[in-house]
Amino acid sequence: MKLPYNFYRPLAIGAPQPLREIPVRPERMIHFFPPHVEKIRARLPEVARQVDVLCGNLEDAIPADAKEAARAGFIEAVQANDFGDTALWIRVNALNSPWFLDDMTALIEAVGNRLDVIMIPKVEGPWDIHFVDQYLALLEAKYGVQKPILIHALLETAQGVMNVESICGASPRMHGLSLGPADLAASRGMKTTRVGGGHPFYGVLADPQEGSTERAFFQQDLWHYTVARMVDACVSHGIRAFYGPFGDLKDEAACEAQFRNAFLMGCTGAWTLAPNQIPIARRVFSPDVNEVLFAKRILEAMPDGTGVAMIDGKMQDDATWKQAKVIVDLARMVAKKDPELAQLYGF
Repeated sequence: MKLPYNFYRPLAIGAPQPLREIPVRPERMIHFFPPHVEKIRARLPEVARQVDVLCGNLEDAIPADAKEAARAGFIEAVQANDFGDTALWIRVNALNSPWFLDDMTALIEAVGNRLDVIMIPKVEGPWDIHFVDQYLALLEAKYGVQKPILIHALLETAQGVMNVESICGASPRMHGLSLGPADLAASRGMKTTRVGGGHPFYGVLADPQEGSTERAFFQQDLWHYTVARMVDACVSHGIRAFYGPFGDLKDEAACEAQFRNAFLMGCTGAWTLAPNQIPIARRVFSPDVNEVLFAKRILEAMPDGTGVAMIDGKMQDDATWKQAKVIVDLARMVAKKDPELAQLYGF
């Protein structure tokens, strides 16, 4: 066990100082792209203006014979483009794969100072995070990376869910967790081939009514328990929870329903796998207009964040001022990408 006073110390001589707080930035959608596809790389500057996070994918959905091309394509795309304030993430291959070490070394050497977050698939426990934490520190020191690269863990196995609390607290690099419903379903032996969403056979039956043979059936959310547990663990450790992929790209209504469930339960954002899912995530996960307008009133009533103010009969103090500032700062960043919301927010 690492002693508390060592928690925020760099793990390698010359590595950057770990962050004590995750930077506030919009992360409504984490948009995945396959870096080995040249025509998709060519559209990245346009896509970057529409999304909060661009995430290159090196793992699932990338054929084994395209792994090296995907890695090289990601590096080429990053070196050739300035994505502005859009965050840049990468999902590397799994820790037990033959590509992980080369992924890490090549990426940190070539574009380490551009990377914000590295996604680690199929994290089983804190030991996985400890390994990546140490290895990242060594690579950052070797290649002169100036800011620490954060770690995002994918919750995709039953053991990972069992150890979710210790995963969240394993390193100051922890940015957050995403639910990976397809791999998790396979790990648990769940009887579904769907990637996220509900299932027509999973639900509750209404009580029988006298004189009627008809009984209503109400479909339930397969992922309610897991999302709730993930959110509790993340929030308790000051990191962020995300819903992962929704696989049925054509069923936009079901995608929006799943995203909204995740939003209502405390998730920051969700993955988008195709262009039509981007506006869905933007709609669901953008700061609420009324909340932003009220937060602005708090900041106006307490310009320096001290004292007490009464707004609509509710007492506001330094604690609510801090909450309001987070909301307004986030809304300002969202407004830069969304002129329509900027107008509604009053920026």
